Amino acid sequence: MNDAPVSLRPIDEADLGQFEALLLAPEAVGPFQWFGWRDPGRHRRQWTENGLLAPEQSVLAIRCGDEFAGFVGWRQVGTMSASHYWNLGIVLRPEWRGRGIGTEAQCLLVDYLFAHSPVVRLEADTEATNYAEQRALEKCGFTREGVRRSVTFRDGEWRDGVLYSLLRTDPRPWGRP
Repeated sequence: MNDAPVSLRPIDEADLGQFEALLLAPEAVGPFQWFGWRDPGRHRRQWTENGLLAPEQSVLAIRCGDEFAGFVGWRQVGTMSASHYWNLGIVLRPEWRGRGIGTEAQCLLVDYLFAHSPVVRLEADTEATNYAEQRALEKCGFTREGVRRSVTFRDGEWRDGVLYSLLRTDPRPWGRP
């Protein structure tokens, strides 16, 4: 387990190098998030434009004590013209994985999104073989809704995904409504 406090905050300029390295190196991002090479300057341009905080999609740094441990993000998914929900995700630096930090960061993000937006539903998805992420989501109170077959193409093959949701009215195991 982790002893240092976990917190979320906007990505600052000092985080950008580690943030980009985490996204651009297959060995850093991990086996479930590597989808091939992408525009290496895209995130820096977005950060310059809006600090990676936009109405439709945003990113926050995960801090463990004073260190950048990774990031959480959310994007708007529209259901109808007048409503939407958030789909959230997480990426941790390899040395911070397996210590409960991801679970805590996702619980903090749940609290943040329900406190600062009117959405009723949060959603997260992961590959069917990403058992660590599935456990983390369940610890945050997410309900497994089902398997989506062949939903993600990664590493030369189609992979099944597992869909999770959390409603504003669902109980949260860490004690906050």
